Amino acid sequence: MNKMTIGITLGLMLGCAAQADAAGRVVAGGIRARAGGGIVAGHVAGFRGPNGAAGIHGRRTVSDGQGDARTASAGAWRGPDGGTAARAGETTRNADGSAQHQSGFRATGANGGSISSNGSATRNADGSGSFSRSTQAAGANGGSYNGSTAGATGQGVTHTTQATGANGNSYTGQTTVTKDGVTHTGSCTNAAGATIPCH
Repeated sequence: MNKMTIGITLGLMLGCAAQADAAGRVVAGGIRARAGGGIVAGHVAGFRGPNGAAGIHGRRTVSDGQGDARTASAGAWRGPDGGTAARAGETTRNADGSAQHQSGFRATGANGGSISSNGSATRNADGSGSFSRSTQAAGANGGSYNGSTAGATGQGVTHTTQATGANGNSYTGQTTVTKDGVTHTGSCTNAAGATIPCH
């Protein structure tokens, strides 16, 4: 699922959330058989809390009766204090045993802090696979985090981190795990760019 699809999906669901606000709560769902085989099924639910919180989420699954199926879901929420969160994802399962998944989320606190993450995973028909995920966060009072993790069959897993504190000190590091062991590198600098000990 690309970013445009996720954005459109969440936009539509947020529109439904406004209707849920007026009604207090809404739940709907259904399932039907497809003419060529398989089914189409889905549900959506929304709510409004007593203190202004509101949310909506939904899911849709389509299968073809031949072992292929795709499920997409999305949701959006608003807290009573003004914080917001949204997520969307899509999983495809194929008759040959392969599968693909993509998902992402974003949340913003009432105080201005935020976090977002996007990832994907693939399983091939022969059982091998790979995955990746990246995450970014920003503190309300400064500071940031950028991290990414990726792995593949036979290649191990690598995680990379770059973090900066509100005082300007930063850390950059990478950890790799394979069948041969673990390797790690890391360094820290102060706000002026000079190397400092990492704690």
